[in-house]
Amino acid sequence: MNILVVGGAGYIGSHMVAHLLKEGANVTTFDNLSGGYRDAVLGGEFIEGDLADIDLLDNVFNDNNFDSVMHFASFIEVGESIHSPSKYYRNNVTNTQNLLDAMVKHSVKHFIFSSTAAIFGEPQYVPIDEKHSMAPINPYGRTKLIVEQMLADYDRAYGLKSISLRYFNAAGADPETRIGERHVPETHLIPLVLQAASGRRTSISIYGDDYDTPDGTCIRDYIHICDLCDAHLLAIKALQTKNESAAYNLGNGNGFSVKEVIDTAKVVTGIEIPVQVADRREGDPARLVADASLAMRELSWSPQFKELDKIIQHAWLWEQKL
Repeated sequence: MNILVVGGAGYIGSHMVAHLLKEGANVTTFDNLSGGYRDAVLGGEFIEGDLADIDLLDNVFNDNNFDSVMHFASFIEVGESIHSPSKYYRNNVTNTQNLLDAMVKHSVKHFIFSSTAAIFGEPQYVPIDEKHSMAPINPYGRTKLIVEQMLADYDRAYGLKSISLRYFNAAGADPETRIGERHVPETHLIPLVLQAASGRRTSISIYGDDYDTPDGTCIRDYIHICDLCDAHLLAIKALQTKNESAAYNLGNGNGFSVKEVIDTAKVVTGIEIPVQVADRREGDPARLVADASLAMRELSWSPQFKELDKIIQHAWLWEQKL
């Protein structure tokens, strides 16, 4: 496999590069380092560049014989997307189109897209399967849905085959602690809880404890980053063998509440974690859990790290290293 990984210096992208290298693939990482880290790319060729640079993209495809492209270079903060929609449409939609156009021009036919559960909007039922209606409630989710629709059009018109993988909550870190999660600012629950455990943060906030759930806090589906990467690897192989476009929801299939995450982190770290209860955040559903049975059937995917304590343990090892 000769694969271009766009956004390969970020959290998910860097773990994907590591997985591909372990598989013996030839990997080229393309990243502008706006949210990633050069030292997170553990091997292969690295090109610093931006998807807005059409001439650079053309040169990259001219100089390499890629058979597949994986795209992780999206902006992902829901709140920011509401306040700065232009930034999100320009990067997540326009820049992705630049990438797809370069692929069409250079006859690269296989594309893996990092999508999101945010395309579904407020859940009508849980667990959420691929038949759930798509009605995103923020610009971030809308940009991802637009790209999925764009991919369907590019398949019909140009024969570009793609698989969109809709994540719920990526979590954890490389078990060998070579790489992990380090967003700035950090907004994901598990690393925030562990920062409170390590002393990098004074406390962790629970946004609402009066939801219609067993303990009153929101329930989310956490998927280990390594399991996520395994699904991407299987998706690439499926494109190579079947040459058919598809979309899959990816999650653990189990929901864990905010309080469960905090309590499990206390056990894993052996540290009492200061907690504050704050007001609910607008747009936070009570439950978000994936039905990933389609990916399990069609990709033969099986998550290996389904236990919350194992996900948190690997993230804690990384937090201690930081």
